[in-house]
Parts: sequence; structure tokens; C-alpha cells
Amino acid sequence: MTSSSLPPPEDAWIVTCQKLLPGWEPLSLSHQLSTIPISISRVNQVDAARLDVEMSAMLKEQLVKVFSLMKPGMLFQYEAELDAFLEFLIWRFSIWVDKPTPGIALMNLRYRDERAMESRGKVRTGLEGPGLTVSQKISYCLATVGGQYIWARLQSFSAFRRWGNSEQRSLARRAWMLIQRIEGFYKAASFGNMLIFLWTGRYILKYRNLIERALQARLVYGSPNMNRAVSFEYMNRQLVWNEFSEMLLLLLPLLNSSSVRNFLRPFSKDESSSSAGDDTACPICQASPTIPFLALPCQHRYCYYCLRTRCAAVPSFRCSTCSEPVVAMRRHSGGNKH
Repeated sequence: MTSSSLPPPEDAWIVTCQKLLPGWEPLSLSHQLSTIPISISRVNQVDAARLDVEMSAMLKEQLVKVFSLMKPGMLFQYEAELDAFLEFLIWRFSIWVDKPTPGIALMNLRYRDERAMESRGKVRTGLEGPGLTVSQKISYCLATVGGQYIWARLQSFSAFRRWGNSEQRSLARRAWMLIQRIEGFYKAASFGNMLIFLWTGRYILKYRNLIERALQARLVYGSPNMNRAVSFEYMNRQLVWNEFSEMLLLLLPLLNSSSVRNFLRPFSKDESSSSAGDDTACPICQASPTIPFLALPCQHRYCYYCLRTRCAAVPSFRCSTCSEPVVAMRRHSGGNKH
């Protein structure tokens, strides 16, 4: 083949592209189909909100200790301002400077402007996308910090002025009813939004609260190398301990030491020795009775204060020795009944 029969360089490139294009298109299409979007864990998002609340409570506790030596009750008057100040500090050094809050950072999440992603088209991985704009950051601060502060002050002012106890058709009464309705509507809407978020978690219903939905600020992963920074083992231990402590706080006031002791007495090994000592010692304090009184009708001897306090605290108090209901008490020497 002579040099004159060779195609020009431009034509050679075109011919080569036409030959390779049919084989390249299936490869490109299969690569697009193999790209699986990353779903953002809803548990991580809910836990991030809880961790932020705990962080704010820790900061508030430390700040209260600073003012512990001041006049008692003074800090209570400015509790709303204190909460707003702490929330502003968290917002100023996290969201305003394009950083996640402490709870969001522990869950490896960050805020993304969802409006920019909708204009770009389909999201491929769930990690790309710009952060919040300046207007979104300011709106977030006004809604979370300013909105909560104004609402807290409005509620305290209405309660202090007793708007709810005003006349039925007065202006204060109407304002109080309006506040209650707005609060109820907001709580119902927040509850519905959370139910939808936990139930479906679809792309359209991906916001964990109403503020994020209004601002279209979505939580996405900040780094693909870490899905969760908090260990499940630690969280399980914390949840178990919290539930156990709440159960104890609920059951302890219902328990009576004497009834528990009576229940365990049949299983005691020294039952004979303990029963022998009941005649000389108070069954409650296990000491020699001071101002001895008899429980009626079983006539077992108690200290006056031990028996009186138990009968006053428990109307259906049973004798610690024989478990018989105590209906009255009288002095051991034969005094009048009480």
C-alpha cells in the first residue's frame, strides 16, 4: 500500500472510534447499572440527634457548676437564655464553619444541600454533594436556637400571667388556646414525620425532623471508610443499664422491707434463733424496744416510733413477725388504744 492510499490522520481516528464505539457502550452501560446507591442508616441519624442532646446537657451541667456559689434560684430565672447560649455555641463552632455537630460527627455524618443534588440529577453513591449554604445555616440557627428560645419564653410568660385561668372570651385566654393548639399541631406533625422516616426511609422521606425537611438539609455519610463511630457493645450496655435503673426506681417504692423479710424467712437457716429473739427485740429495728407498744390483735411488741411510722406509711401494714394485719396498737403496760 502506497502512502497516497493511506487515509488522513483525522479520518483514521474517526474510523477507529466507529469500530470501538459499539463495544464500549455495553461496558459503559453495565458500569452504570452496577453502581448501587448507598443508603444512609436511619439509626445513625436518630442516634446523632440523641448524642447532640446529651452533649448539650453535659455542657449545661458544667456551666451550672460555675454558678453554684451564686444566689440560689438566680440561674433558674435565666434557664431559657442558658439553653439558647449553649445551642448557639454548638451551632457556631460546627454547622456555621461547615463541620458536623458532635453527635453527627460520631455517627460519621454531615449535612448536605439537597436542593443542589436535585438540580444535578440522580445521586450515585450518597456521599457526594455540597454542604449547606449560608442562608440554610442562618435559617437553621433561627429555627433551632431562636425558635426554641422564643417559644420557651412565651410559654413561661403565659404560665406566669395565668392566661389559661382568665375569662373564657378574654384576649389572654384566646392567646393561651392558640399557643396550645400550635404546640399540639407541631408535636403531631413531628411525630408523623418521624414515623414516616422510620417506616419507609425513601429518598423523598429522608428527613428526620421538620426543620431539616423545610431547609432540605439531609444527613449523609462524611467518609466512606467508617459507617459508625460508636460501638454497639457500649450502646447495648448503656441501654440495659438505663432500663434496669428505671425499673428499680419504679419498683423500690412499692417494696416493703418487712414483707420481703417475711417472704424470705421460711428459707432462712437460723429460723429458730430469729424467732426466739422476737420476744425481746423490736422486729423492725432489731433493738430493745423504747416505749414498747403492742400490735393488735397479734400483741407482738414494737418500738412506738417504729410501729407508728409503719402504720402511717402503709395503711394495710402487717406484723413483721406473724404477717397478721395490724388494726390497732396499745402501750405494753396496758394503755389506751391508738
